[in-house]
Amino acid sequence: MRYLQTTWFGVFLHDGEEIIDYILFPKEVDLLQEKVEKIWNGEILDEERKIAKGKEVVTADGRFSPIARYDRDAPVINIRSEDFGFDRDVLRKVLIGIAKKRVEKELSREDLQIIQMVKNLEELTKISNVLSERIAEWKNLPVQCGVEIVEKLKKEVDRSIDDIKTKLEEKMKEVAPNLSNLLNPILGAQLIAIAGSLEKLAKLPASSIQILGAEKALFRYKQGKGTPPKHGILFRCHLVRSAKPKERGKISRFLASKISVAAKADAFTRNLIHDKLKEEIEEFMAKIK
Repeated sequence: MRYLQTTWFGVFLHDGEEIIDYILFPKEVDLLQEKVEKIWNGEILDEERKIAKGKEVVTADGRFSPIARYDRDAPVINIRSEDFGFDRDVLRKVLIGIAKKRVEKELSREDLQIIQMVKNLEELTKISNVLSERIAEWKNLPVQCGVEIVEKLKKEVDRSIDDIKTKLEEKMKEVAPNLSNLLNPILGAQLIAIAGSLEKLAKLPASSIQILGAEKALFRYKQGKGTPPKHGILFRCHLVRSAKPKERGKISRFLASKISVAAKADAFTRNLIHDKLKEEIEEFMAKIK
């Protein structure tokens, strides 16, 4: 019986004890890194197809299912990289290269920029509210020397808030057009920020999307205090906020299901489906009324 096994430095056929055939990967770090990345991504390499072609082979690696018979109990032998001219320093360089590439990719994510803008917007809004309180308190004093400085500061903060909102709306329409049109760009961005990324939001079930932002209330409920939350930041949506209290849970649940569909389209297919989703929401709201 022939068994197919891949290591970071090559592809091997063995009989359970001895190596029968093998194809080594190139020793150049860049080329070797490309091979390792493909393996990690679940791809089948050309070398693997070549060594298995025309042969009946068995493997313990589910990745090989299209080219070999999968058996989780298939033997895996110890193959030393040093025996084939690959030292551990090469592997270290490969892993460092992959790590750097993944970090660069993560930092260049468009939705990461959205999350940072949402965080800045929230912080500046808090600062603006505090300054408003200070100004109101100051104006109640008989002497108001210096209040104009705080008022000037608040105007600058509010101007920054408006600038961030404008840029956030532009970025959302570019990155998540379905979500932006279904709700509004700011609320859509806040959902992405709470979820951690657009992809994470797309993978969440509708029931989780419904209560995003209500984590503290959910925790209290699980501790036996209070009632389960019916909505989180979806309360900021005018459809939920303007509804009767007894209908808000039902509306939030339906809205969350459409948000889930919109997020999946934005994250994976890039199809524009927001018009159809808005029609479905309008039909739902008409039935409730």
